[in-house]
Amino acid sequence: MAANEPHNSAPSGARGTARPATTHPQPGSNGLVLDGARVVLPTGVVDKGRVAVEGTRITASPSENAQVIDVTGHWLLPGFVDIHNHGGGGASFSSGTAEEILTGVHTHRVHGTTTLVASTVTDDMDVLARQAGLLSELAEQGEIAGIHFEGPFISPCRKGAHSEALLRDPDPAEVRKLVDAARGHASMVTLATELPGGIESVRLLAEQGVIAAVGHTDASYEQTLEAIDAGATVATHLFNAMPQIGHRAPGPIAALLEDERVTVELINDGTHLHPAALQLAFHHAGPDRVAFITDAMDAAGSGDGRYLLGPLEVEVTDGVARLVEGGSIAGSTLTLDRALRRAVTVDRLPIEHAVAALSANPARLLGRYDRVGSLEPGKDADLLVLDADFTLKGVMRQGAWVVVPELR
Repeated sequence: MAANEPHNSAPSGARGTARPATTHPQPGSNGLVLDGARVVLPTGVVDKGRVAVEGTRITASPSENAQVIDVTGHWLLPGFVDIHNHGGGGASFSSGTAEEILTGVHTHRVHGTTTLVASTVTDDMDVLARQAGLLSELAEQGEIAGIHFEGPFISPCRKGAHSEALLRDPDPAEVRKLVDAARGHASMVTLATELPGGIESVRLLAEQGVIAAVGHTDASYEQTLEAIDAGATVATHLFNAMPQIGHRAPGPIAALLEDERVTVELINDGTHLHPAALQLAFHHAGPDRVAFITDAMDAAGSGDGRYLLGPLEVEVTDGVARLVEGGSIAGSTLTLDRALRRAVTVDRLPIEHAVAALSANPARLLGRYDRVGSLEPGKDADLLVLDADFTLKGVMRQGAWVVVPELR
């Protein structure tokens, strides 16, 4: 499990067969061709396929002198896109310095996440605004893909691992304050839209081009439909921190699953969801409306022990994070390579559906599908090499190896 791996380790299960590329070596000036793999494309799986890279992009026409690497017996996938991630490698995106945040980003990058949105947790508004300013600088540098504010505009009834003392209603003026602090890099805000100001805040976010996500909510079915009609398009970690489905009061889950305008987040770590719940989501939402996320906290890629999630103390035991006080699940220690492997080996999802949930669907949500999310000419050369058992062996981001595959 990722929680038992040392910081900056090779991908889980890949020790001795992959190594982090500390200098990020580029392919040769004539480009690179990865040949012979099973390539997962938007149209399906191509056996004995090839992907060519020139500079930072995938190309349809490699140079005659391009370096050719035989990856027969392996899988080639697009890099993962994580839209909900609080940290890793011992670093928190909510409170860390720039250096610490980059440590967390790299921790997930070596596990295949080549595009990452940094999520914050509930805190004082001024603290969140200051951290948004720091995160926006890293977004401008291309290290992260944006900022997700999870809290403080959430329900005390469904607070999960958020400090109840710091929660507040989603006043549109305060929502706007956080969006402005992100300097154009706010990607998503999670709201309990049934609270006073919730619907108005959803409309504000939609007008600003920021994803409004329904989560940590005690909303009814009807209230959730109102939020969707107002512009909400994401369900924050569906099933978790919201009322469960009732036969007389179906609640938010039914509304979020049935509406084609909504993408549902799922944490596929074996702790947050029973496999039947995951299958239910895929059955009702379909493979184009599911986004796998980590909801990772500091301990991802770092190990068991005591951590802070915002102002709250967390104990991680056997890779499961829980609040010291109260015992609520407190995010995860998941990395997306593990989510992929579980999806295809335990949940028995078709590889195309799992890859869509890890790459294409979240890329579309972010408005980045023209650059990332699939292995197509003209897009960034963000790609992953996995062995036949779906163990990650190599990671490339924008044409540079982050983890160099040592293929036999």
